[in-house]
Amino acid sequence: MDLSNVAWRKASRSHDDGDQCIEVASIGETMLVRDSKDPDGPKVTLARSEFRHFAAAIKRL
Repeated sequence: MDLSNVAWRKASRSHDDGDQCIEVASIGETMLVRDSKDPDGPKVTLARSEFRHFAAAIKRL
């Protein structure tokens, strides 16, 4: 999957000085999640419906 033109968005609760920063992007029905401090590192790939469950679980933390 070519991610060179993907528009990444930093999570609204991420801070520039924090150590828990993530970015998300979407390609069709696929959602991508990465560590904003390591943009070339691994990415988590989820179906949009799976991402909704993932995001809801994180919000409960």
